[in-house]
Amino acid sequence: MKPGLRHETEDCRAVSDILGRVGDKWTVLVVGFLSSGPMRFSELRRSIGGISQKMLTTTLRGLERDGFVTRTVFPSIPPRVDYELTDLGHELRVPVNALGEWARLNMARVKQARERFDNAPSEQSTPVARTAARQATR
Repeated sequence: MKPGLRHETEDCRAVSDILGRVGDKWTVLVVGFLSSGPMRFSELRRSIGGISQKMLTTTLRGLERDGFVTRTVFPSIPPRVDYELTDLGHELRVPVNALGEWARLNMARVKQARERFDNAPSEQSTPVARTAARQATR
């Protein structure tokens, strides 16, 4: 085994683990909404279309575990629970918001690329055919 290879492998796993959390579509949306301030669970769920209660709970717990979100329970009847970004969560806003903005700006281009790919004859969908097609358009 090469010196340092094990350390690099461990680093890759750690980075992959963190990117798995912050790159998740629900995480991007939760962080985006919490960027404007604390929100209750029900507010988040209404704001994020299409997310189930279970998925929102799972996402918030993961973000809390990783130090991106705090959960504050207020002693009222019924109990009030607010979720808020931590300092680490606010730092995460910058790349998450940039990724979200990039996605918004490039939606049409991605849609067009998907349509071209999906409508291409099957023999053009092979890696060799795609490479040849790319070279032909240069």
